[in-house]
Amino acid sequence: MLAPSFFTPQAWQDALEIAEYIGTDNPEAAARFVPALEAACEKLAQLPGMGSVRHCGRKGLKGVRIMPVTGFENYLIFYAAVGTSIKVIRILHAARDFPTLFN
Repeated sequence: MLAPSFFTPQAWQDALEIAEYIGTDNPEAAARFVPALEAACEKLAQLPGMGSVRHCGRKGLKGVRIMPVTGFENYLIFYAAVGTSIKVIRILHAARDFPTLFN
């Protein structure tokens, strides 16, 4: 059985905005984004240590990891292992300024 995962409100907002943005040019790709995100989160729930560690200056973000969404590698899932589940903190495009967003 998969460990439960959960999204912060900001991560939910990120996912909605990304799907909407992709859908403006390519509705079919937007329809594939959500299942790809769900599949990536299922993998993370099974193996939470598979993403690379991201060192952020904020104390509350210690241990944050990053993994790309398969098929949408420019979109990165920022998450942390919390007990037997994962917490998806943000979903961001790789071109974003992460230090500014997280510090």
